[in-house]
Amino acid sequence: MDEATATATSGSEGDHAGGSGTPGTRLRADCARCFGLCCVAPAFAASADFALDKPAGQPCRNLRTDFSCGIHADLRGRGFPGCTVFDCFGAGQRVAQQTYGGRDWRSAPHTARQMFDVFAVLRPLHELLWYLTEAIALRPPAELREQLAAALAETDRLAGGSPPELLALDVDAHRRTVNALLSRTGDLARARGDGAGADHRGAHLVGRDLRRTDLRGANLRGALLIGADLRGVDLTRADLTGADLRGTDLRGADLTGSLFLHQSQLDAARGDRQTRLPTTLTRPAHWPGTPPRRWQRLAG
Repeated sequence: MDEATATATSGSEGDHAGGSGTPGTRLRADCARCFGLCCVAPAFAASADFALDKPAGQPCRNLRTDFSCGIHADLRGRGFPGCTVFDCFGAGQRVAQQTYGGRDWRSAPHTARQMFDVFAVLRPLHELLWYLTEAIALRPPAELREQLAAALAETDRLAGGSPPELLALDVDAHRRTVNALLSRTGDLARARGDGAGADHRGAHLVGRDLRRTDLRGANLRGALLIGADLRGVDLTRADLTGADLRGTDLRGADLTGSLFLHQSQLDAARGDRQTRLPTTLTRPAHWPGTPPRRWQRLAG
């Protein structure tokens, strides 16, 4: 989908559910401070991504009483790869700790329905915060940078609203406004160096062999790359906003200079030790040759 996704904000602990740390860390899921909202609020359909059907608002059978996942260490092996690629961008802990002040839906069941609906609003807002933070880091021209900063502040203000205010918000309208800024930022970044590449925005490239396609500086916003073969492809300055990378073969690909690539997209793709990644992202544990996480941390 060609929709911006983001999370991030500024402020002190208490203002944001992510707590202290850099804006980037505040936009990462902190499951220990959430109430298992992603395991309850959305519906699951039995498929290659989920091993069972689950109606919206009903807890997954693997959710424990302490809101942890009973099969977290083996989600893929137990038929739940969809859970491993979901990212709330820190919205879960913000709903739990800020919007509802640490009161969970089990101890206060009358809040459950509203809390789940609020989570569905706050997650896309946090996704937008992430994209806006990434866009500002690209150092666009001053006027555009000021517009991005204003959009970041406004998105964070909206995300801090009360449950009734959040439920009354037209998220799609706000997202369209922010997406226009993000698209301009991406176009300018793609044009740097050798100039902008091919426009594949929203293209259906499912299963395509793209190994001989020049994708440097390409516009791949919202492109469907499910199962596509990108082995060894240079994706420098390629805008990957909302690109669907489920099963995409990225073995040996160079993603170090790609734009708006987030961790959940990588987690959904295939790669190996030769896949080059931005320093801000982590090599997925299920990729062949990935060292144990304790060594990943030491290696940076």
